[in-house]
Amino acid sequence: MKTINYFLFIGAASMAFACGSGSNNSGDDATDSHEMADNQMGNMESETMMTEKSATALLSAASGSNVSGTATFTQTADGKVNMVLAVENLKAGEHAIHLHENGDCSAADATSAGGHWNPAEDDHGKRGENEYHAGDIDNMTVGEDGKGNLEMVVEGWSIGDGQNSDILNKAVIIHADADDFTSQPSGAAGSRVACGVIQEAG
Repeated sequence: MKTINYFLFIGAASMAFACGSGSNNSGDDATDSHEMADNQMGNMESETMMTEKSATALLSAASGSNVSGTATFTQTADGKVNMVLAVENLKAGEHAIHLHENGDCSAADATSAGGHWNPAEDDHGKRGENEYHAGDIDNMTVGEDGKGNLEMVVEGWSIGDGQNSDILNKAVIIHADADDFTSQPSGAAGSRVACGVIQEAG
């Protein structure tokens, strides 16, 4: 009987140990599952935060020109905006590019777009040097084939956040002449030969 009782005791102890081990593993598995879920949620939140906002403007002719083109704007991960502008049927040479305050290109000469976008009420100038308007961009060089391209990353713009830096519903204006970056209020850039309203993409 002692032998039988001994083996029964050993068997019971073994079962208890096995059950105990199983419970600990289940706890570890549950913890691992929670950690994996938290990591997945964190990754999803990061991906959402990194989603790029974008906007476009379809440029149409103004002041009797035949200019056409597109401007695309993409919010970068560091909060800046990358602008890519492509036009055609424009006179060879340098042409000023600005953002104007009203998203309205209805007037034949694009004067419906109003003046330069300038929420801070600064003087007109060259971007990155002293004072300049939020809508001051740069001059674009157009070749003999009538085509021109301009790409730049702009600090101080945003897309769709409703702040003073928001470029949505502003107008992209191409001028007949170059900006001298000095004359007030618009750099003596001449008439407006193309206009397009910036609208959120998608």
